[in-house]
Amino acid sequence: MAVPQNKITKSRRGQRRSHDALVAGNPNECPNCGELKRPHHVCAACGHYADREVIAQADEIDLDEDAA
Repeated sequence: MAVPQNKITKSRRGQRRSHDALVAGNPNECPNCGELKRPHHVCAACGHYADREVIAQADEIDLDEDAA
């Protein structure tokens, strides 16, 4: 059975865990709409990436024309 040979003190345990903390994200401003977005990701608000529209927004698509 695997058991520790010596007790790990609270101090040593804390030192080991000192690098495990999560860091806050670094959002950038979208150059098209000004919303905050993750770096190197498509803007969720306007669908633009690198000054190009890569995702068409739902309000811009007219679904009635395709159905008729």
